Amino acid sequence: MKKIILIILILNFNLFALELSSNLVNNANTVLLEIEKENIKDVKLTFDKQNINFNKNPFKKNSFYALLPISYYQELKEYRIIISYLENNKRVFVGKDLKVVDGNYKSEVINVKPSKFKPPKSRVERTKKEYSDAMKVYNSKSEKLYWSEDFIYPLNSKITSNFGTKRVYNGELKSYHSGTDFRAKNNTPIIASNSGIVRIAQDRFYAGNSIIIDHGHGVYSCYFHLNKMNFKVGDFIKKGEVLGLSGNTGRSTGPHLHFAFRIHGIQVDPLQAIEVLNSINN
Repeated sequence: MKKIILIILILNFNLFALELSSNLVNNANTVLLEIEKENIKDVKLTFDKQNINFNKNPFKKNSFYALLPISYYQELKEYRIIISYLENNKRVFVGKDLKVVDGNYKSEVINVKPSKFKPPKSRVERTKKEYSDAMKVYNSKSEKLYWSEDFIYPLNSKITSNFGTKRVYNGELKSYHSGTDFRAKNNTPIIASNSGIVRIAQDRFYAGNSIIIDHGHGVYSCYFHLNKMNFKVGDFIKKGEVLGLSGNTGRSTGPHLHFAFRIHGIQVDPLQAIEVLNSINN
């Protein structure tokens, strides 16, 4: 069970109560903020350098919600969250402390020759473009919400590699495992975690055949190393539909599914994010 950090703002008349289920959050986790109040608008939050707009919660009356993704590389310290909204043409502000702590992810120590860190120019150019194109997608936000039911896992199998494992090369943290790997033989059906619009369906250098789904409100799910892709960019996909077949394409050591999540452009633990998202309508 992943830990859900929930901030609930119960606003009655001129009272503004801000409650946290916990004031601690692991790096690379997602925080859910909820406000319930009539006759307010333009609800916003500021955290460090992030400015995020609240969305109307379609599942609850007079309710707004925001998703606050915490970067894997976020500095571990205490921060001040500032929430504001307009009421009677006046902006109201409230703040609360939130401390980012180490998620204690496992480490893989790898010692290699320095020359291994110098890939050929052609690869650098390709991967740089693929990353730039993907980030343009991740940093965009569809105002429409495409899901109306709980998120699900893309397949029911053993997890072979957890999110967040550090890759330490020659004593220096170079990267981390940016998703959750599920065991999957070649050509295992992979299903959509929830409904949305396909924004990327492409063979990429590292991720291989990749499908990325826009679920709305800045939420994206990603499915990498596929052998086959059943959808193209712009297609609407329904929760549970088979989006493709698992494989070993791209930079992969064997057939499996790499499952990842981005929220407001930031990579987060996909399984913890699913629990947070499923709590929005409960």
